[in-house]
Amino acid sequence: MTDIHLQEARGSQSPKTKPAPKASAIPVPFTYNPSDDATDENLLILLHGLGDTHEPFGKLGRQLKLPQTVTLALRAPQQIPFLYEQAFQWYTSFDPLGELVERPDPTPALELLDRILAHLTKDCAWPPGRIHFFGFAQGGSVAAEVALRWWRAEFERQHQDEGYTVRPLGTIVSVSGPLMSYPTLSTLCPTPVLLFHRTPPAESALKASDIAAFRKGFSRFIEVKKGTKDGMPASKDEWEPIMRFWSERLGKRPMEGLYEVMSGVSAQ
Repeated sequence: MTDIHLQEARGSQSPKTKPAPKASAIPVPFTYNPSDDATDENLLILLHGLGDTHEPFGKLGRQLKLPQTVTLALRAPQQIPFLYEQAFQWYTSFDPLGELVERPDPTPALELLDRILAHLTKDCAWPPGRIHFFGFAQGGSVAAEVALRWWRAEFERQHQDEGYTVRPLGTIVSVSGPLMSYPTLSTLCPTPVLLFHRTPPAESALKASDIAAFRKGFSRFIEVKKGTKDGMPASKDEWEPIMRFWSERLGKRPMEGLYEVMSGVSAQ
């Protein structure tokens, strides 16, 4: 008969509860929602689309009710010119004539998120692998580019120090947000990515070249195409693949005192 022994389940090395981010360290307005179960194992950062604010995404973060997950909705740094309502952009998107910029430069948004990620990992004790992004349209593009930028920096650090262990970000969910670059990486980013987008004739339907760019940048990439109506996922059916993606990849901290069954292990 196989010996069965009990070993206390290994918990996360990061603190069970983590400090809330400080407004002094994040130079844009944000909405922070603590986890419902008082266990801060995952941090989901939500990035809105062009012309929106962080407030609807702060509400979305609460409504998702993901277990052991804190949510942080960020507002884009730039207000769209010539508009009276509260409408923001992650980077300059319009030229002086009000036409969309064909090849916008996301660098200001990426540098902003560099600063925010540094605060979250150093001051708030978040392991990079427990930081996840959800972005819509322009916010989805920024989220995917941030993951690649972070991975390049980690890979370069390992190149300089062979003993360094790279730490990719947790996951990315982009809704109708293509990459803005065409990656050329010697080692693909291992951060899992789910790209949710629409089918034609939706204006936000992505091209084959957009999908190819993701596959050039990420080793674990899932594409989901649903519906012809532009916008955020709007039904249980549309949210299902996203929720399943998270359920399979978000970290889970064992409860204190929980034991796991180990077979074939000699007693100590």
